[in-house]
Amino acid sequence: MTRTSGPLGQLGGRFQTAVDALRTQLWPLPVFAVLVAIGLGVWIPTVDDAIGSDMPSSVSYFLINGGPDAGRAILEATAGSLITATSLTFSLTVVTLQLASSQFSPRLLRTFTGDRVVHATLALFLGTFAYALTVLRTVRSGDDGDEPFVPHLAVTLAFLLAIASIIGLVFFLAHLAREIRVETIMRKVHQETSGTIRRVYREERGAQPPVLPVAPHAAVWIGAPRSGFLTGIEEETLLAAAVKHRAIIRVDAQVGSSLVEGIPAAAGWVRSGEPSMGAETVHEFRDDVAGAFTCGFERTAVQDVAFGFRQLIDVAAKALSPGINDPTTAIHVLGHTSALLCELTQRDLGPRVLHDDDGLVRVILDRPDFAAFLNITLDQPVLYGRADPAVLDRVLSLLQEVAWHASAEDQPAIREQLQRVVSAVQEETYPDAVAAHLQQRAAEVERALDGEWAPRGPVSGGRA
Repeated sequence: MTRTSGPLGQLGGRFQTAVDALRTQLWPLPVFAVLVAIGLGVWIPTVDDAIGSDMPSSVSYFLINGGPDAGRAILEATAGSLITATSLTFSLTVVTLQLASSQFSPRLLRTFTGDRVVHATLALFLGTFAYALTVLRTVRSGDDGDEPFVPHLAVTLAFLLAIASIIGLVFFLAHLAREIRVETIMRKVHQETSGTIRRVYREERGAQPPVLPVAPHAAVWIGAPRSGFLTGIEEETLLAAAVKHRAIIRVDAQVGSSLVEGIPAAAGWVRSGEPSMGAETVHEFRDDVAGAFTCGFERTAVQDVAFGFRQLIDVAAKALSPGINDPTTAIHVLGHTSALLCELTQRDLGPRVLHDDDGLVRVILDRPDFAAFLNITLDQPVLYGRADPAVLDRVLSLLQEVAWHASAEDQPAIREQLQRVVSAVQEETYPDAVAAHLQQRAAEVERALDGEWAPRGPVSGGRA
């Protein structure tokens, strides 16, 4: 299918990628909090000094009133305890990242490093630590001949921040215990992928796609600007380059694919009847097209819908490995991917076409079709889980659910996957009752393809 209108979203691909990269870093919010804390630690004691004894009694009653030794003790205790709590938080975060990488998938680390609760907790701890140290330097005991000074307002705020940090630590531990559950991980990836689907495939499934132009032999090949993963494509930049050079651009690399610097990722050619490009124009044309590509060292979910499927299927593949042997997790993953596939059946998949103001085809973007997403979803679960009837039963349920939503053009891909599952059932040695149940489930998929829903029977043997 094709799309023929508008750029991808309101934000450019490069800006979205930069925002996503910043969102998945642990340091920005804590660093900002430290800078704000230092500023407050300098400013509030100045306000304390300016107010002096003019502090209203209704306010001073709630402040921590004590001498320099008491003020120093509170600030030193706050700074010391907060740096310990920060070390604990970092340690628990690192352990969580290691667990996610080894138990689930290394590609899930972005989910944890982008956790806002972790960012806010580290920001609170480090900000309180920096604030207490900054205020501590303003406390004077008068031993060196200066007038004693205790910034009561600033010390009280340090005490309140310390209490807030204790509460924050409790919430952080509760949050961490919830986040490392595989159900929570799958739900977050599902939500992120669903958002990417709505952002990338904004159109509902449309009419018959137009005939796409074929690249001539004299097409100009555009190499990848750098090695890495293609994380985004700026459609406005591509369209502007095509209009500027009176050309048609076909991007062969899909978002999420691996690029090698200099290897062709796109092709361009002038429209029929237009004058050909000179050598100098070709060089400029290549630079303009390559400037629309955003590359990174890892895949992101900004424009890469398939990345969400890859994350979920990695969890399923790891769960089906002999070292873990957790088919229930794989079955739950297939439930999430089934919902996402059903959502994709309502979207306009396949190549995306951009037109200029005159309605002429200018840009053709290669994008995965429904069959590609179905292959990503089922290739590894069928390969690694074929010995477990419960896994194949869930695969057949997925095909039945997707078949109920699929259009006629998606049905060949579903039938192909169904045949693979049936072949796997025939090749494995199951008890007769189990084999008969799976064959019945395959027949139910066929009925769903014909528009007839068959209620699913229980898994053979009473297992659930």
